[in-house]
Amino acid sequence: MKKRTNFFRRGSDKKKSEAESKPDVAPTAPVPGVRRNVYVNCMLSPDEVDHHGEPVARYPRNKVRTSKYTIITFIPKNLYEQFRRVANLYFLALVVLQVFSVFGAASPQTAALPLLFILVVTAIKDGIEDYRRAVLDEEVNNSAATKLGQWRNVNQPTDPRSWYERMLGLNPPGKVSRGVRKLREREAAEGMQIVLSKGGEGERISVSTKSVGGNESGYFAGAGGRRLDDIQSVDEHHSYPPNASMELKHTPDEVGSWAGGSGSLTAYQQSVHSRSSIGVVDYSRRVTGMARWERTLWKKLEVGDIVLLRENDQVPADIVVLSTSDPDNMCYLETKNLDGETNLKPRKSVRATSSITSEEDMERASFVLDSEPPHQNLYQYQGVLRYKEPSTGEQKQESVTINELLLRGCTVRNTAWIVGLVVFTGADTKIMLNGGDTPSKRSKIEKETNFNVIVNFTILIGMCTVSAIANGLFDGKGGTSAQFFEIDAEPSNSNVLNAIVTFVSCLIAFQNIVPISLYISIEIVKTIQAFFISQDVDMYYKPLDAACTPKTWNISDDLGQIEYIFSDKTGTLTQNVMEFQKCSVNGVAYGEGVTEAQRGAVKREGKDVLLDPEEQDRQIRGLKADMLDKMSRAFKNRYIQPEKLTLVSPKLAEDLTDHSSEQRNHLIAFFRALAVCHSVLADRPEPSQKPYYLEYKAESPDEAALVAAARDVGFPFVQKSKDNIDIEVMGQPERYVTLQMLEFNSTRKRMSVIVRNPQGQLVLYCKGADSVIYQRLAADHDPELKAKTLQDMEHFANGGLRTLCIAYRILGEQEYMDWVRVYEAATSSITDRDEEIEKANEQIEHSLTILGATALEDKLQEGVPEAIETLHQAGIKLWILTGDKVQTAIEIGFSCNLLKSDMEIMILSADTPEAARIQIEGGLNKIASVLGPPSLDPQRRGFVPGAQAAFAVVIDGDTLRFALGGELKSLFLNLATQCETVVCCRVSPAQKALVVKLVKEGRNAMTLSIGDGANDVAMIQEANIGCGLLGHEGSQAAMSADYAFGQFRYLTKLLIVHGRWSYQRIADMHSNFFYKNVIWTFAMFWFMIYNNFDATYLYQYTFILLYNLVFTSLPVIVLGAFDQDVNAKAAMAFPQLYIRGIRGLEYTRLKFWLYMLDGLYQSVVVFYIPYLVWNIGTSTTASWNGKTLESLSDFGTTVSVAAIFAANTYVGLNTHYWTIMTWIVVVGSSLVMLLWIVIYSFFQSDDFNDEVIILFGNVVFWATVVISVVISLAPRFLVKYVSSVYLPLDRDIVREMWVMGNLKEQLGISHRRDQKKTKGNLEQAPMFHQPHWRSDSETSSIQHDSEPVIRSDPSSPTSPPPTTYLLEKSGAGNSPGLGVSHDDLLTPMARLQHNTSPSSLIRHSYYSASDIPAPSPIPAITYSPRGSSHPPMTSVAPYSIPSSPSPASLSPSPQPGARYVSPTPEAYEMRVRSPPADGRQTSPYVPQSSGASTAASAYDGYLDADAASHYPEDERGDHSFPNPYSDTGHAI
Repeated sequence: MKKRTNFFRRGSDKKKSEAESKPDVAPTAPVPGVRRNVYVNCMLSPDEVDHHGEPVARYPRNKVRTSKYTIITFIPKNLYEQFRRVANLYFLALVVLQVFSVFGAASPQTAALPLLFILVVTAIKDGIEDYRRAVLDEEVNNSAATKLGQWRNVNQPTDPRSWYERMLGLNPPGKVSRGVRKLREREAAEGMQIVLSKGGEGERISVSTKSVGGNESGYFAGAGGRRLDDIQSVDEHHSYPPNASMELKHTPDEVGSWAGGSGSLTAYQQSVHSRSSIGVVDYSRRVTGMARWERTLWKKLEVGDIVLLRENDQVPADIVVLSTSDPDNMCYLETKNLDGETNLKPRKSVRATSSITSEEDMERASFVLDSEPPHQNLYQYQGVLRYKEPSTGEQKQESVTINELLLRGCTVRNTAWIVGLVVFTGADTKIMLNGGDTPSKRSKIEKETNFNVIVNFTILIGMCTVSAIANGLFDGKGGTSAQFFEIDAEPSNSNVLNAIVTFVSCLIAFQNIVPISLYISIEIVKTIQAFFISQDVDMYYKPLDAACTPKTWNISDDLGQIEYIFSDKTGTLTQNVMEFQKCSVNGVAYGEGVTEAQRGAVKREGKDVLLDPEEQDRQIRGLKADMLDKMSRAFKNRYIQPEKLTLVSPKLAEDLTDHSSEQRNHLIAFFRALAVCHSVLADRPEPSQKPYYLEYKAESPDEAALVAAARDVGFPFVQKSKDNIDIEVMGQPERYVTLQMLEFNSTRKRMSVIVRNPQGQLVLYCKGADSVIYQRLAADHDPELKAKTLQDMEHFANGGLRTLCIAYRILGEQEYMDWVRVYEAATSSITDRDEEIEKANEQIEHSLTILGATALEDKLQEGVPEAIETLHQAGIKLWILTGDKVQTAIEIGFSCNLLKSDMEIMILSADTPEAARIQIEGGLNKIASVLGPPSLDPQRRGFVPGAQAAFAVVIDGDTLRFALGGELKSLFLNLATQCETVVCCRVSPAQKALVVKLVKEGRNAMTLSIGDGANDVAMIQEANIGCGLLGHEGSQAAMSADYAFGQFRYLTKLLIVHGRWSYQRIADMHSNFFYKNVIWTFAMFWFMIYNNFDATYLYQYTFILLYNLVFTSLPVIVLGAFDQDVNAKAAMAFPQLYIRGIRGLEYTRLKFWLYMLDGLYQSVVVFYIPYLVWNIGTSTTASWNGKTLESLSDFGTTVSVAAIFAANTYVGLNTHYWTIMTWIVVVGSSLVMLLWIVIYSFFQSDDFNDEVIILFGNVVFWATVVISVVISLAPRFLVKYVSSVYLPLDRDIVREMWVMGNLKEQLGISHRRDQKKTKGNLEQAPMFHQPHWRSDSETSSIQHDSEPVIRSDPSSPTSPPPTTYLLEKSGAGNSPGLGVSHDDLLTPMARLQHNTSPSSLIRHSYYSASDIPAPSPIPAITYSPRGSSHPPMTSVAPYSIPSSPSPASLSPSPQPGARYVSPTPEAYEMRVRSPPADGRQTSPYVPQSSGASTAASAYDGYLDADAASHYPEDERGDHSFPNPYSDTGHAI
């Protein structure tokens, strides 16, 4: 079994391109569904038409809808959504019951108002949210497209209207709709016909705009072409959906922006008759000539329509390419709306239809496309185009694959025009199939509230049942006073019927125990929380002028309970910006840049090293200026862009300019290969102003970075024509004739080009993964060069760089001619075409010679490593779902702190379900042997970093497909959820959603998905919380998300601060709401014991109405909206506090029952203390005005005042953060209640006249209220005191540190008392504070306050590789001979004085799963010392390890303080490559002194004054740079 090491790192290893060849990797299962035949100018087969001759098949419209509601369905569907809440059904039933007067309801109309208010407010909120989606849908559906009109599409019925449209006479066939008419009127000034033609050599043909008059029907005309230099730059500001900026904005005089060149309509039509029939076009066929291109709307397109796409147009449906403007029938797409990638993807037309260039050609064409059914797989399509050869009548067919299919949402780039056939529309398109339905999300607490409501409802039913039974029994008694004083008071003579009436009356009287105001209060609170989130300046992204935007307001509390985060990689964790950092040529390594992974490695190794990015940047600028100066003196490079040069190496410039050095020829050959072997397009955005400014449009950012690096070093790729590639070599132009390009796919892991060089030689250049290149090297290849290049690539990869190996071979003429025949036969085959092409490729790609290797860095977003570390400390597990390859994902994982050196990493890679089972079971055994059996206890959710052995799983797409199916699903779930990190590679959008669903439902866990592209929409909608990143990858993810913001790092503030606050607030708010309704309702129930349970109201009716509306609503709302248990900065400093949310400890059923019991106890106190006072008789005394407390209103009001005071004070006791608003609301609500007594007493009523005079003038009233409140709240106060003093939670300790300790000083916050003394700025809102620190690689301005003392062993005399010195620390006390290791040095100055071993900087490479033996049933425990720089890379697979020497020193011995120790390596241990036995000595390079030179340079002024003064002569002339590699092998 071959070893897999560093995979091919070019743009095609991105999400889509890498997976495009998935059918080549493994046989694909048949797509379920019915295949469809799309006919063009052919009669449908008899079995595809009905008895009227109309097509039987009906296809969906191209109109799409992602909103949940329509105008018709909004009211019923929204009511259904709201009445899924049990409480709303209950309130609706109560409103209905109160309409009947027999139940004694005082005001049924008033009782209905709260429910109506809640329903209306919620409906408005839902409507606003959905309206935003509907606006986007409308914009997409009404985008402009160009299709072939006046032409019969036989795939559509003659009259496609529905029965009711026919009955009402709506939309007759052929009628131009109002939307289309408005579009054509808007573009009427451009009345032109379009005639297309292909470009010749060096030309790029566009669409001509020859005016044919003011045709208002939307037709166009003309023809022509122009050179690349005349083409305007591609618009980089792209958005989805297409907007007006992409539509036609020309007049007949403005022909220059469409084309300009040779050709006219007459000349073109004359040339038609001289053509012979080609492919599907039969020029002998008579046509009407009526077909014209016409403008229409996206939603009007149907299956079988012929569409015309132009540059910068978006693809309106899934379309098969029939013809393009390119002479090689190629076209280029930008797929960022589909898969999140900004790079260009090449597509080509079907060969049989490539001659179509006009409307007449379409009318003369005749063929059938046999297409597979619609499915979700973005990377697979299988179709067959069948046609009859016009000249011979022979039936022919041609296969159609994903390479000939344009998917909806993509954008045409660098292609003048494309003619295509619509195959899938609307809901059948792949982007819509991957999107899924818009879900209705409800928070976890909201779902749990239904249980609490049911409990309260059960209690309510119990209270009403007891009251009804007791009332019926009392009514049945004879000889009571009721016979004299309550004549005809009962509703009937039946005791049973009277009991039923009492039951319903009690149901109405006790309704507050189920709080209807809870829901409207929660809506208010969550709206306030959403506003605070949107206003947080820490989550404002200035480059896009975008704040965090909450799009779904009702799930903010879920942000505080997230256990799993599922993240996309490209564009989410990384910037998708590639930088060429290093290279190795002829065994010599170049490049001085420091990568994010290298900085992270120093931190992971436990080195307390102070990294100074500002100093490092200054040193790099000095080295860069030195390099540019050397190159400018040696040769002229007109195309250089110094600001974009990332390959910084003065030694490279010196070797390149040293004519006596053999290394110079190797460097020239290497960079010549980079300039020639690619599929990049060169563009001049401003040919007149900047003729030498080139922009490269590449299939991937990797390829663009490689070609750009060659350009800036002196080997620019200038332009590409049909057959030629023009480059410059150190100022001298060279032209290469392109003969063949062997494209990259995920199976080949390489690409090749065959060219004829200026000397007439045939040369094959090949670049790819080192594993595939090394297998194809010549048998007599220099072993030393192989070993040295491989060692350099290992070093690059261990630094988190994406490596690539470059090789070449000289071909013989006869060999090439023989191979071309084989290759052309393979490309023409219908069956097994891909396999035949691969066999042909193998015949030419062999006997290669290494030129060198490249290393690119995919820059992380700002603050990503710090954000991931913070999330891990909070106990959140992070999963990466990416389209990248396994090792690429692992490298990024290490560089962003996702994977760590002390993790056991298991790589799952299997070709069959059985092999996947073996690997997964082996992984479970491995974890069980170390951690023991898994625990599903909710109280143990989350994880504490460092508390136990850490495991990580890396799984590829094929294995994931097996793991998500059938019985392996539960095994994979058990394995993955026991790991701290999971990386899923090469996954499709649908698989992303399946993974999220597996964890969400399988573990009942709270999940969050975050992504930036349309390929992430499915998982964003599947997760409990969906987050979309705004920015460069389109807007689909952000539009579908619940929260949209600018950078990944903002996720920490959103979860750790806002999420935790929201969860804490909502949990406390719920509990307090149920409490305050229990105390109120049960006090009334106790009163019923003394009135025969006849549902007599204890409270005055206005108190019942205003209790939840005015008297007690605001304190809990303020608690839910503004309370903070800890300050924002303290929460970020102690992310471990978040784990209580993961475990759901803030809102438990125990807490619910405790609050209910507390309310029950307090209801007894507030009722029976006044009751005892009344019974004792003291209520008749102590009145200053002589009025006594005797009436029911006096007693009931006393109880209500005590209950309201207790309820509001109780909420105040539970408040953690008292502000002026809290004081006003808590105290003010009770005062408002007293004020209401004063006001209402002066209104004429039956039971409340002069109540204020009676109550407020009696000392007994005030004493009773005070005593009742104190006794009610005393237990709660004591419990809070004991728990916070003797049993404190973590947050209690942090609060104490904040209030009484020095935590504020540690976090840089001044005390309030200091602010008052200085009379400085007012105290800022606690949720807004200083922005996050930026990551080391993205800033050069971070200042550190201290420099810790570092102690290390003396280093070995081995010379370091490039960039080692940039990781080293400078200091006054650090000098040679003082025992300072290379890890302690941070500046080039220190590096110039030290020769150190790079061994501790190198993270060892590892093999993939195919190299690992089958797991044993009871594996031994594997250990490694904590903090080791050698991660025990584990993989579980049923294969044996190939024998290779491995030094004993690779097995780390146990060390004190290790988290877990490993005595011996066993079947799981990953072998590490050995260093080459032979080393080579290269002479150290000594840069020439440039201090005395006064010659002018092309780069004068590039080095800023600060850098120039910092490097006068000491670093550029007086010091010799150490040898990049010593004569001894690296201590891998």
